[in-house]
Amino acid sequence: MLATCDPFIARFDRPLLGENPTGALAGMRVGVKDGFDIAGQVTGAGCPEWAKFHGVATKTSPVVRALLDAGAEIIGKTQMDELAYSLMGVNARYGTPVNPAAPDRVPGGSSSGSAAGVAAGLVEIGLGSDTGGSIRLPASFCGLFGWRPTHGLISGDKLVPLAPSYDTPGFFTRDLGTMAAVASVFQSAQTSAEQVNFWLPSDLWSLAEEGVSAALRAALPVVEHRSDPISRGDDLAGWLEVFRIHQGYEIWQTLGPWIIQNQPNFGPGIRERFETASRITRQDFDLAVERRYNIRAHLEKAIDSKTVIVFPTSPGAAPLRSTQQGDLEVLRNAALTMLCVAGHAGLPQITIPLTTYASAPVGLSLAGARGTDHLLLETAQIFAPVPRDRE
Repeated sequence: MLATCDPFIARFDRPLLGENPTGALAGMRVGVKDGFDIAGQVTGAGCPEWAKFHGVATKTSPVVRALLDAGAEIIGKTQMDELAYSLMGVNARYGTPVNPAAPDRVPGGSSSGSAAGVAAGLVEIGLGSDTGGSIRLPASFCGLFGWRPTHGLISGDKLVPLAPSYDTPGFFTRDLGTMAAVASVFQSAQTSAEQVNFWLPSDLWSLAEEGVSAALRAALPVVEHRSDPISRGDDLAGWLEVFRIHQGYEIWQTLGPWIIQNQPNFGPGIRERFETASRITRQDFDLAVERRYNIRAHLEKAIDSKTVIVFPTSPGAAPLRSTQQGDLEVLRNAALTMLCVAGHAGLPQITIPLTTYASAPVGLSLAGARGTDHLLLETAQIFAPVPRDRE
């Protein structure tokens, strides 16, 4: 059984406050993933050697500053996978936060502590980051709303980078209203599309376990939709391979020199992923760049400003905490096949805690064209379950 840990790696004696206590996020508590700099605090990025090497931050990341300026209260920094290079929330160095929605299962990562803290009611907002799914998968596993914004909408400055062309800050909340308030801080309200065209791609739905797919479809409202595949004859496994090569090469260029110099004692899975990333050649990367360009061009043509893609966030519910590392890798790879679609094209994606399977939460995702974050939030109201106190 995995060792457990508090969702917070550091709780502040006093909440950090901004200068506008009446802003859109007034009085809302926030847990900040430990990959973001906060002046006067150590940024550890889930890795003891990183924390020791870099010491106390001197500046606060723009996204944290924006939350403070909107009236939020930062109460601490949250746990994460080592240098954000995982999706399960299992950290061999610090432990694994409990998933409040399914205590016998992992919380998902790498933004594990931010998700667990929101699910436990310790904070209203969890700030995390998403490269390959580190907002979307924990949100699905913990029964939360998760927002991966359009890439570039929110500054990633003063966030420990992983693969910059995929990295973006993102958020967790327990309800859609709070998520809408968070989004209003970073994007002005847009004119809603008069008509939304729903697309439930058959190839993305086929990646989910049969029971998960059935549970989600049973909970879906009746909407007119198309269901042709999103990959247009391509193999989605090929899209995953492009992601792994492109992301892996970027990761090694970003973090490899520090790893070589400091030789951190990474836990299982993390160590092997960095070793694999170190062997990706420039030739392989250049080919992946070309293939990613073609994928992105296809998606930008296929998804217009009125189209919303609807599909399972994850192929399954969160794995049990007793699951062996090898089996966790199998689920991780299956999940990345679904999650890499938005990443390749920098698309916004929102996951909704729609239903449960095997007594654990499973999420439904909405994705759209770049810049349609507000449309996705509005559309989510059609799919989001009614809070129990309103039933």
